[in-house]
Amino acid sequence: MEKQTAGRKALGDFAPQFAALNDDVLFGEVWAKEAELSPKIRSIVTVSALVGKGTAGDALRYHLQTARQHGVTKEEMAALLTHLAFYAGWPNAWAAFPVAKEVYADATDAENRGGFFGLGEPNDAYAKYFTGQSYLKVLSKKGDPLTISNVTFEPGCRNFWHIHHAKQGGGQVIICVDGEGWYQEEGKAPQSLTPGDIVEIPAGVKHWHGAKKASWFSHLAFEIPGTETSNEWCEPVTDGEYPQD
Repeated sequence: MEKQTAGRKALGDFAPQFAALNDDVLFGEVWAKEAELSPKIRSIVTVSALVGKGTAGDALRYHLQTARQHGVTKEEMAALLTHLAFYAGWPNAWAAFPVAKEVYADATDAENRGGFFGLGEPNDAYAKYFTGQSYLKVLSKKGDPLTISNVTFEPGCRNFWHIHHAKQGGGQVIICVDGEGWYQEEGKAPQSLTPGDIVEIPAGVKHWHGAKKASWFSHLAFEIPGTETSNEWCEPVTDGEYPQD
């Protein structure tokens, strides 16, 4: 989360201690502890607290914007406010909806994809190995022993046939987190994937994965550590090979 300066800008001269607590402690320390609660969950909790208190002004607008930035989709926000109506009061939720509609007015279909982890950026670095548009959000930090990414495919998008090579270890694990997709190993029938499905891909196995024709698809990709690892990209998955269901 970027460094917060709103407190100092608004109250720095009038209440410098309050401004410092807002910018340096609340946002600089509490919000920054992503290992304990993700920014998305913190946003959901904060919006819930504000709606419960009947706050529907600038504070709610700011945290709705932040929630959107942290990957809370329009559909998720609508469901959250509907749920809160039964616990925080119908008038409070009713008052929050116009603010939420304003914040999410220009939300695109792509923005609402990616599952819990969010869409990420266009996967331009690997675009030449994909048929269709994909998006990538790297979740692991630089230097972590296990590389974890959230990969999102537009409907009909799939990667080329490829092989994960390794002298020892290696391979990949994918976990479907949103939408519906396909996984196929060479010589085997395509396997349908829905959220929660897990595929273990040993090193040396030629395969591909991607979205179904009429569905977005997101999966976590875990690159298994090994020695002398590399990826070999092969030919595209033809329309004849790609399931049309």
